[in-house]
Amino acid sequence: MTKRYALADVTAELVLVARGEKKADLVIKNGHLVNVCTAEIIKCTDVAITHGRIALVGDASHTIGKATQIIDATGLYIAPGFMDGHIHVESSMLSVKEYAKAVIPNGTTSIFMDPHEIANVLGLEGIKLMIADGIDVPLNVYTTMPSCVPATPGFEDTGAILSAEVIADAMQWDTIIGLGEMMNVPGVLHVDHQVHRSLQATLAANKTITGHYPMPGAGPDLNAYIAAGSRCCHETVHAEDVLAKMRLGMYVQIREGSAWHDVKETIKAITEHAIDTRFANLVSDDTHPDTLLHLGHMNHIIRRAIEEGVNPITAIQMATINVAECFNLSRDLGSVSPGKWADIVLLRDLSQVAVDKVLINGELVASGGKMQVEIVKSDYPDFAKHTMHMRKSLTAKDFEIIAPADYKTNTINVHVMAVADAQVGTKHQINTLPVIGGIVQNDVTQDIVKAAVIDRHLATGSIGKGFVTGFRIKDGAVASTVAHDAHNLLVLGTNDEDMALAANTLAEAGGGMVVVRNGQILALNPLPIAGLMSDDNLETVAARVAHIDEAWKVLGCNMESPFMTMALLSLAVLPELRLTNKGLVDTVNFKLIDLFV
Repeated sequence: MTKRYALADVTAELVLVARGEKKADLVIKNGHLVNVCTAEIIKCTDVAITHGRIALVGDASHTIGKATQIIDATGLYIAPGFMDGHIHVESSMLSVKEYAKAVIPNGTTSIFMDPHEIANVLGLEGIKLMIADGIDVPLNVYTTMPSCVPATPGFEDTGAILSAEVIADAMQWDTIIGLGEMMNVPGVLHVDHQVHRSLQATLAANKTITGHYPMPGAGPDLNAYIAAGSRCCHETVHAEDVLAKMRLGMYVQIREGSAWHDVKETIKAITEHAIDTRFANLVSDDTHPDTLLHLGHMNHIIRRAIEEGVNPITAIQMATINVAECFNLSRDLGSVSPGKWADIVLLRDLSQVAVDKVLINGELVASGGKMQVEIVKSDYPDFAKHTMHMRKSLTAKDFEIIAPADYKTNTINVHVMAVADAQVGTKHQINTLPVIGGIVQNDVTQDIVKAAVIDRHLATGSIGKGFVTGFRIKDGAVASTVAHDAHNLLVLGTNDEDMALAANTLAEAGGGMVVVRNGQILALNPLPIAGLMSDDNLETVAARVAHIDEAWKVLGCNMESPFMTMALLSLAVLPELRLTNKGLVDTVNFKLIDLFV
């Protein structure tokens, strides 16, 4: 990939090419410009490029010389490269390089990754590995420094702790664009010193604080959270909350990932109200490899907004100029206009967001859905591939849930996590379960199965146990080390024997995902890099994920991306009830509670 020039280094070159006194390196001829600055289509437009930046937009015939490369864009739309303003690359289960190869042909030219998944496993070294993996790719990989490692101090064990001092130091790195999603809302609102030290260091470095505010309403708490510096938020699932946040000057990152399909509801804030959309962004947050392979990336999310009634130009603004403004990068990115980096997408069809060609830094990097430049395979060190620090092999007895010693009846009331398809939140409900021989049982007739979270970082042997409903599993067990955000070993099952087999299988594989039934492994997706990612290519990992999804169906679950829903069961910052290796967490009142009512 050619060097990226700062604007200050090439002002003279841009002037000379724009005036025709020097010739352009490349000219895109005769396309229909999607002008995101003025929200209009300008037909028969050329774009002249030199030193990776745009010198001229208009008639570029005077900039063409013998050595100028020409791209004929007749019949095509010229749009800015798409930008994903909030993404966890680890959730794709791919290395950064493989992820880049997957998204660039779909028109994505910039991402803003929050590597807090690997940070919870490997700490600062894991963040550095991700940053290094994103350097030698044409994709613009911007990194936000994880803000909450662990996400819920005192409620779980993680592989690392990132202090406010570490975060403040990272704000001086050129590779850090801002602060990762600030999930510790109570810490912000109750003025926790460490939390505000991180906020202050980010603001002092003139970088963006990315938010995580899932609570509804527009009262004093939301105002306080925004006043403390949070610039954007991807945890918005109701149209009225989109409006509330945008009206207070917060960028709302409307999410459409593999499991969280928020566009249908949240986009109503735009389609049903005559509002300015400058504070609306489109993001993926978490996208699985099969989604990338079959649906695409930002092109798919833009298309979903269009399908729900958003004007195509407006939808493209929400994935280009609005994102650049959010991260204070509009000097370089976000529009096809003079001085900007030549990150450009050529579209065959505007409403379908059908990508024909992709240019990054003025170089053709993808055409016809295929990469045109080589990206060398990632090479992660051994320490990143040995992260299953288990105290011992697990047995069926380890998963038994013993009723209180003084309990004499054959039923007991328990707190239960209730999940719903394609929704982030859980409901906290109370159910009655049978007790046999002093041991609390699953009840598949009520669609209630056992859940367990086992420490895999510190070899403490700690296991949090609980129950969950909504997965409709009839038999077998599933396990995953993708278990937000601590990424301990998470297991669901109808029987203790299969749960032990699932857990031990992942311990031996170095992490990943597995489905078992009746003592047999139905599907395994090994993720040896931090128990989160594979160094295999998109097609290979996507095939394994598809196999995993089919195995879930064998157990009786027909959810879309059920592993993604499962992976959030341990994220103790989301309403209403979660499970960590330390037990059940009431996330409305932020306290550990006993399993039994």
